[in-house]
Amino acid sequence: MIRAKREINIACLQTRPRADFKTALDEAIALAEEATAAGADFLTLPEYCGGLKTEGSAFAPPFEVEESHPVLNGLRDFAKNRKKYLLIGSIAVKGPREKTLNRSYIIDDFGNIISRYDKIHLFDIKLSEQESYRESTTVHGGQTAVICQTPLGCFGQTICYDLRFPHLYRVLSQAGAEILFVPAAFTKKTGEAHWHVLNRARAIENSAFVVAPCAVGKVEGGGESYGHSLIINPWGEILADGEAESGFINVNIKLDEVDSARSRIPSLSHDKSFEF
Repeated sequence: MIRAKREINIACLQTRPRADFKTALDEAIALAEEATAAGADFLTLPEYCGGLKTEGSAFAPPFEVEESHPVLNGLRDFAKNRKKYLLIGSIAVKGPREKTLNRSYIIDDFGNIISRYDKIHLFDIKLSEQESYRESTTVHGGQTAVICQTPLGCFGQTICYDLRFPHLYRVLSQAGAEILFVPAAFTKKTGEAHWHVLNRARAIENSAFVVAPCAVGKVEGGGESYGHSLIINPWGEILADGEAESGFINVNIKLDEVDSARSRIPSLSHDKSFEF
């Protein structure tokens, strides 16, 4: 097993939902440069950071095959040139049966793709008569939980609506994840009600850091992302909040806090099977 560096500076880049690849990549690179100048070792981006639009209730982001995806390749080049790790929260890549995949990537400091995660829980909800979403109309859901072991730590990957399914985070944490990633384009309406409490709960339940970069602002075609990117420690304390504007947050985190919290309240080893 790779022994992690026990202290890292991690950043959330709070980008806006953009309608095209070029605008999305330009904003991501600009914020990545700022966070790098501020000392970040690991940069994280929101869900659909490669572009997002909606058409009615369906998600209609720009997409491309993985090998030639301009946002993926541009961010890989940045990681290689700046020697930084990146979480690409997600981009839309061509998938099966004329659908796309909502896919997250971890990129190492040589620009290599070292992990992929396809969003498992798709956002099919009806908030009101005027606001509904059906991600499954255009997106093919994933089926596999993913952890990624690196010199910077062991990471569990999730995306946005996954946040409402705590068993996924339990599985990731029991498999060794020290940091749980929750890149999102959380809606403003649900974000105002649930974003902070759900992210804090996932951190507390699993004695893990939660790093949740969230897009902010209006989506072309309808909807609005909440922002308030979060970095939360294993005790459930919010270390940084991105508020409601484009920008970045970064914090030094000590992974030894995970071991400490799990030794104080060892709930990950106390799960019981039961019957009704």
